[in-house]
Amino acid sequence: EGLIEFYDSFRDMFEFFCKNTTIHGTIRLVCSDSNRMKTAFWTLLLLASFGMLYWQFALMFSQYWAYPVVLTMSMHSEPKMFPAITICNLDPYRFELVSEHLVQLDRMAEESITFLYGINTSASLFHMNDRNIHVKGLSDIGNLSRSSFKLSQNFSLLRMSDLRSGKKHSSVGFRLCNATGGNCFYKTYSSGMDAILEWYRFHYMNIMSQLPVIINISDHEEQIEDMVYSCQYDGEPCRPSDYVHFHHPVFGSCYTFNSKGTDSFWTATKPGIPYGLSLILRAEQKDHIPLLSTVAGVKVMIHNHNQTPFLEHEGFDIRPGIATTIGIQQDQVNRLGGNYGKCTTNGDDVNVKLLYNNSYTLQACLHSCFQHIMVQKCGCGYYYYPLPPGAEYCDYNKQPAWGHCFYQLYNRLRNHHLNCFDQCPKPCRESLYKVSAGTAKWPSAKSQDWVRQALRHQNGYNSTSNRKDIAKVTIFYQQLNYQSVNESPLLTENLLLSSMGSQWSLWFGSSVLSVVEMFELLIDTLVLSLLFCYQRLRSKKTLRVAP
Repeated sequence: EGLIEFYDSFRDMFEFFCKNTTIHGTIRLVCSDSNRMKTAFWTLLLLASFGMLYWQFALMFSQYWAYPVVLTMSMHSEPKMFPAITICNLDPYRFELVSEHLVQLDRMAEESITFLYGINTSASLFHMNDRNIHVKGLSDIGNLSRSSFKLSQNFSLLRMSDLRSGKKHSSVGFRLCNATGGNCFYKTYSSGMDAILEWYRFHYMNIMSQLPVIINISDHEEQIEDMVYSCQYDGEPCRPSDYVHFHHPVFGSCYTFNSKGTDSFWTATKPGIPYGLSLILRAEQKDHIPLLSTVAGVKVMIHNHNQTPFLEHEGFDIRPGIATTIGIQQDQVNRLGGNYGKCTTNGDDVNVKLLYNNSYTLQACLHSCFQHIMVQKCGCGYYYYPLPPGAEYCDYNKQPAWGHCFYQLYNRLRNHHLNCFDQCPKPCRESLYKVSAGTAKWPSAKSQDWVRQALRHQNGYNSTSNRKDIAKVTIFYQQLNYQSVNESPLLTENLLLSSMGSQWSLWFGSSVLSVVEMFELLIDTLVLSLLFCYQRLRSKKTLRVAP
């Protein structure tokens, strides 16, 4: 009792608090006790202020726990590494091992086009005598055309018509059924050209599934000089170590320059056309497999280092007989991750096992996720994606209903009904490239003769075409400064406390010490209640002893 100040009653304690606290307005509760109307008014006013205060607190905490972010943009200027550049000749190989099946497929396509449109395309479209590609190390396997594989006749192209909005609409497609022959649907397109290309690719995947999974394409006789007549970067000729070669089943022979991004030769020190990558390319189409790609020219993609180029989703085409200048500008995006958003630093924390050997990208994760689901649901893998261990590519001789399964799964992926988009977050750190291009005829009418002569003497170039089989492309940095877009928390702990203090000061005109006074009042109330209970129990005990 000597250490703690006690009150005779709760009224005395409350009156002392109201007269001495730093909270504004509380003194009006006791100084006007003779006027009950004023006392009631100030009581209601203080209670309303408390309600508004804690309503504002609830809004702040709900906003804080939503973890909003704000984007801040900054500009940086410094020498940096030139991006990776992938080029493809849009001319896929006709492998010797499956050449007979490809010839049969070309004949089926010719018959389908004749049936649909009454056009004989054998002379203008198909080139049965094109040079086949022989890959070393596979001679002991023999010609796979003599194997048990047979092209299926169950997927014929059909023309269909229906009535929509009172008008007749026609479409072209082919029929797909499940393993029991039921649940059939038509894969249709409003454009007959798109339907023929998709139908051809569907059969083409079944044929190519006969090839071994691992083929060293780089061992065949084609060299980079067959596609790239001239290569210079920053005024210096490119070196053999500056590119890697791979084959794409649709876009043909491809080369990636500066794929690793570790060679100081590719450091960009100055912006502008003279300091970029300049290429003179062969852009003619040998028409090895013409129905895989109806485009003549070169496919170009600008991407990050150690990244798999997904040419079917990105990139742009270079026209033959055209000089194209491509200016690039880099943007860097840094995401917070954690509670503020879903992202991954290097893909190690992602549940999807990547099937690509390069660094993590969103497309690589989505393709890997889809391939895993494809193998699980359909029993085989999609030919254009890498295979998981122990799986095999789809072949309708072995899995007759894989097309039905694949197209349904792909529609679910496209409509975000598969969980791949939930399992595959964006990278926390990502570099994006903005592209702006300009074109001009090249070579000009007056210079084409000596340009062709120079290429003929230097590279063995031989053509009578009028600018239709070569193209020039120059890729350069427009500016070395790049824009960095960074995510930062909209509400940090400091901002939250500052906002709470502002609201407390607004409604009560007090500070943190006022909160301590309220805790002191709460503790005093608790102690006084315990003392009153103790006194009551002690008095009852005394009354029992007295009789």
